[in-house]
Amino acid sequence: MSAVERPLYERDPAAYAAHIAEGNATLPRKLVSADVLLLDQHGQILLVDPYYKPGWDLPGGNIQANEPPDLGAQRELREELGLDLPTNQLHLLCVDWVSPHSKWDDWLAFIFGGIELSDAQISIIRIGDNELTAYEFCPPAQAQHRLRPGLWKRVEAALHARQTGRVAYLHDGLRSSP
Repeated sequence: MSAVERPLYERDPAAYAAHIAEGNATLPRKLVSADVLLLDQHGQILLVDPYYKPGWDLPGGNIQANEPPDLGAQRELREELGLDLPTNQLHLLCVDWVSPHSKWDDWLAFIFGGIELSDAQISIIRIGDNELTAYEFCPPAQAQHRLRPGLWKRVEAALHARQTGRVAYLHDGLRSSP
């Protein structure tokens, strides 16, 4: 480009847009999930039992394309349990980069929430889609037993973040920095 030639984005906006789209198409994509940590007034953790995979889980799930993780968490709560919590109550507690394993590529796993549900909120919980067979509030020790080890590490970090007010950033369930 000469000193007097204008950049592509000024000369030909359509060509520049095509250039960006081509580059964007070659960038890697990541799976993103957003789970929600909810507690009852006794400090028990809300777990859900999905029919499509073994073991218990937190409410939440995979985020749709171009969906912000907090809004995806909010959507999943509404779809799965009929809970409509404002996103300002869904505080970010944990982000875990999960390395490729089995047939899965790497992904970013978010945990939001940490709020204590009122009795009124608990009373409206209903299984709202075909993904869950049950839900239950469990003490942390029972939750640890029911959850997959990697998910429990995230839950443990989220519980700690709830106490300290400091978001946990993990790599495969382990703190990435001091």
